[in-house]
Amino acid sequence: MLALYLTHPQVQIDPAVPVPLWGLSPKGRERCMAAAAHAPWVRQLGRILSSAETKAVETAAILAEAAGVTPEAVEAMGENDRSATGFLTPDLFEAAADQFFAAPEESYRGWERAVDAQARIVGAVEAALSGHDPAVPVLFVGHGAVGTLLKCHLQGAPIARSGDQPGGGGNLFAFRLADRQVLCDWTPIEAWQETSL
Repeated sequence: MLALYLTHPQVQIDPAVPVPLWGLSPKGRERCMAAAAHAPWVRQLGRILSSAETKAVETAAILAEAAGVTPEAVEAMGENDRSATGFLTPDLFEAAADQFFAAPEESYRGWERAVDAQARIVGAVEAALSGHDPAVPVLFVGHGAVGTLLKCHLQGAPIARSGDQPGGGGNLFAFRLADRQVLCDWTPIEAWQETSL
């Protein structure tokens, strides 16, 4: 059986609101609703866990309703802590993200270090899977940076932005529960059409 890691899709950006409280944009919600309605794998999920950040909780709730399960929010699955800099415009954010991945043992202007964020997300996923029935497909709903850090770990690869998702959200990768082997690269939620988990 498989586990999936999905990043929340597009969000409603509001510089006046703390980033963890941003919700899905209409486009992000539309993408989740389309997957919930049309993707066969959604209804095979037996468990859904998400970050406690609003955009991830909203994504998980839409998919959980279609799957007929109750989503679980896990604080430790949150995105890398970037509160030290507050809101950054897209160009500044991209430069900061480049530095975050390029120097994983250093803090970018007070951000959580990539090595620490990686240890946190790997620990959260492994804790969730400890005692989990490997015959039950599971979905983790989270964020781009920590999702990339998790994927790097599972692949035994160094932390690098080259492993980051394309297109700004709403992408997933799959890994096998039995041995944690990553089975596909980041794939848009609309394009992943596996019929059996």
